[in-house]
Amino acid sequence: MTNTKSKAILNANVFDGKNVIGKKNVVFIDGVIVSVSDELPQDIDEVIDGTGCTLLPGLIDAHVHTSVEFLKDALKFGITTELEMMGGFTKKGRDTQLKGITGAADVRSAGMGLTAPGGHPDELIPKGNGIPEFVLKEMEKMSEEEKAIFIAAHQAQKEEEELGPDVTSLEGAIDFVNRQVNNGADYFKIMIEEGTVMNAPGLPVIETHVLKAAVDEAHKLGKIAIAHVLTAEAAKTAVEIGVDGLAHLFIDRPDWTQDLIESIASKGIFVTPCLVLNSSIIGNSACHVAHDERVENKLNEDWKMTMCSCFNTFPEGNMEDNFNNVKDLRDAGVDILVGTDVSVPMPHLGGLAHGVSVHHEMQLLVEAGLNPIEALRSATSVTSKRFNLSDRGLIAEGMRADLLLVKGDPTKNISDSLSITGIWKEGESYHS
Repeated sequence: MTNTKSKAILNANVFDGKNVIGKKNVVFIDGVIVSVSDELPQDIDEVIDGTGCTLLPGLIDAHVHTSVEFLKDALKFGITTELEMMGGFTKKGRDTQLKGITGAADVRSAGMGLTAPGGHPDELIPKGNGIPEFVLKEMEKMSEEEKAIFIAAHQAQKEEEELGPDVTSLEGAIDFVNRQVNNGADYFKIMIEEGTVMNAPGLPVIETHVLKAAVDEAHKLGKIAIAHVLTAEAAKTAVEIGVDGLAHLFIDRPDWTQDLIESIASKGIFVTPCLVLNSSIIGNSACHVAHDERVENKLNEDWKMTMCSCFNTFPEGNMEDNFNNVKDLRDAGVDILVGTDVSVPMPHLGGLAHGVSVHHEMQLLVEAGLNPIEALRSATSVTSKRFNLSDRGLIAEGMRADLLLVKGDPTKNISDSLSITGIWKEGESYHS
């Protein structure tokens, strides 16, 4: 939904998604930016004073598992787009589930990821007949119409999985790719996860040649392919089969890591480190973020409890290795994207929450050695470029008016990104 009123944010320090361009006046009409200039605009319907503030493009979370409610949670923190890495928000899903919905982040989706029967993420999902418990809890917040849509989508997906061919075969995997694309998937995802890091060793993984055939098919259909990997060995396999991006950072650092990084760089593969997830896997909660005074009143009790918990499935890991992996990737010229892998509010999936974890991730990227401007690029222009989202991620004429106004200067102090004073999605103002 757009607003036909003309609006102008005046005198804000502007980070345009790539660089700091200084104090500018930004005008937007009908959800689109029409000018970014030094000139004082005339005849504007609504004027916002940006003095002492920094204006950023709306932020993008490049790795989530989401719902309508969670998309609303994300927008409270200036995340105007979430990229779903396994779920139901393909184009078909968006057309039904988001019809008439306001106050929610935009979303793109891989549809269902390619994984072996019983493979990741099966080990994370509570067992039982029908719909998982955490989904039922989410459904309690829905209207009757939303519930009906959701249940129909869930049943259709279940039938598709039961009736579809064996995805561990070449033919079945290729068919699976085509089904996701026909459902309106925006990109394609595969799982390379044998479970050690998830405290579930021995998870089944589809054979490498079959995964390669699936990646090749996605490319034939014009989609980028992304791999779930959490170890250097899995990342090595992903690179060999030709993926475009890694949905995670390998949590370990074997002595051949530099060779792996050079291979990633030479093939132009992007990496979404999800340091917030790796930190949680190692055993760190994000309680200090949940109780930041700029955050606390935007999180419900379930999310606060989740932020104060952690996965803790690989306590032998350490953040120094993760930070060094990120820094070496950056130094090699690899595109780094901001993503979180946030999903649902449950203690065993702890340390994460929609929206706020993007800001936490940027803080961790700076701790790893990126400068604040690089971290902000990773949450805006770098992600929009790699996912072909050509209408966002930048503050420039013709771009969507997805904007975030914050007090202070996050291009110098990344924590200022949480000092939010204004959020606009397609020109509509949302009060967080």
